[in-house]
Amino acid sequence: MSVSKLSSYNLAFMVICIAINMVAGQAVSMLKLPIFLDSIGTVLCAILAGPWMAVATGLLTNLLWGLLTGPIAAAFAPVAMMIGLSAGLMARAGWFNNLPKVVVSSVVITLALTLVAIPIRSYLFGGATGSGADFVVAYLHAMDAVARAESGKVSQFSGNVLGWEQEVEIFNSEGVQVADRRHYNRIMAQTIAMEGSEQSVGYEAPGALMGWEHADRIDPRELALTATRQALVKLGAAPCPSGTLPVIMENGFGGVIFHEACGHLLETTSVAKKASVFHDKMGQLIANPVVNAVDEGLQGNAWGSINVDDEGMATQHTQLIKDGVLTGFLVDRMGALKTGYARTGSGRRESYKYAPTSRMRNTYIEPGNHSLDDMLATVEHGIYAKKMGGGSVQPGTGEFNFNVQEAYLIEHGKITKPLKSATLIGTGPQVLKEISMVGRNLALAAGMCGSVSGSVPTSVGQPALKVDNILVGGNA
Repeated sequence: MSVSKLSSYNLAFMVICIAINMVAGQAVSMLKLPIFLDSIGTVLCAILAGPWMAVATGLLTNLLWGLLTGPIAAAFAPVAMMIGLSAGLMARAGWFNNLPKVVVSSVVITLALTLVAIPIRSYLFGGATGSGADFVVAYLHAMDAVARAESGKVSQFSGNVLGWEQEVEIFNSEGVQVADRRHYNRIMAQTIAMEGSEQSVGYEAPGALMGWEHADRIDPRELALTATRQALVKLGAAPCPSGTLPVIMENGFGGVIFHEACGHLLETTSVAKKASVFHDKMGQLIANPVVNAVDEGLQGNAWGSINVDDEGMATQHTQLIKDGVLTGFLVDRMGALKTGYARTGSGRRESYKYAPTSRMRNTYIEPGNHSLDDMLATVEHGIYAKKMGGGSVQPGTGEFNFNVQEAYLIEHGKITKPLKSATLIGTGPQVLKEISMVGRNLALAAGMCGSVSGSVPTSVGQPALKVDNILVGGNA
């Protein structure tokens, strides 16, 4: 077959070889086989069509894998091209004519692709060249190297990979027979920076209801830099003003306040015992009319999503607040019996060691109509909480105390300088009424939620929103 010109036959054959690579690679991934077959089509193309067609096949295969699974696969395109080139040249020289020559050819091809792979792996993943655990370690080494290279003020970096698979089977006397398989993956980056005696921490931890393919979608360098820049920006930051101030809370993990100070109060675990301030507020205005909030388990691979709850009921979309009015609770089987409200597919538990109770899934305030600039323009003097941190909540009342992980001062409608030691103090019911503007940029963030049925993955979320008045604890 001539490779001097690309005929329609050549192109069709190349497409077939790419398809073979994709199918073989996917089969190996699904069956978890300890072999690599995602270049078998490239080798076939090299033998039958020559080195340059095989080079193109390898390149296009990896670029396609990169589009489907993440940029890491695309980064190894030169390796796939080397497989095609070396196999094609060996085939042209007659080294695929008998078994001994095939063995020698395999060794030569392996050495050639290794010479190309090592520099790529060293640059991208800190030098590891293996697979499995080695790959995870290399992923974390890459994060560590980038964090420390960002500044000499970085004193410590911690990277973690959390992953597990949970198989659930549910049977009951009503004839329910349900099975579900849940894959979880979370990548955590924490940076500690120091300047003199001052120390600050940055933290970022995205998660998804996925396997390792979630990590493939995360740029380890960018994740490490996000945590590192959070830590660095607080070194030398100005003291935070204290008092009752307007606060703009950014999207994503800002939703932790609604989750902790309001969401738990809407679970029938609390409502049935009248231990929630909202237990008798159904149908009443409990928030500013701009507030709409939901809890659902339907968002594809979101960290808090589930196919069925741990009582065998399909997950669903539960409207908690509509135009400021309380419209729903989170109801498990026992909660339904005690309160009379319909179940919402919210019965969850950590494992068989716990009885299911009403729990949150993906809980968030829905998008509104404002931009961040719209909100900033209304603030003369206040706080911009770019990233929330941890805190504590009083069960039943929703009284909370939350640290702001990354905060800035707002002056005359502009974000001016970073602040340190900002704390937000209030109650969930009070904050709901003080929200006056809700942004359009909804984002979710991963977290682990603990309750009487153990620890379960949940997502918190919100768009950027403005709280007109909230008590800020500072050091100025």
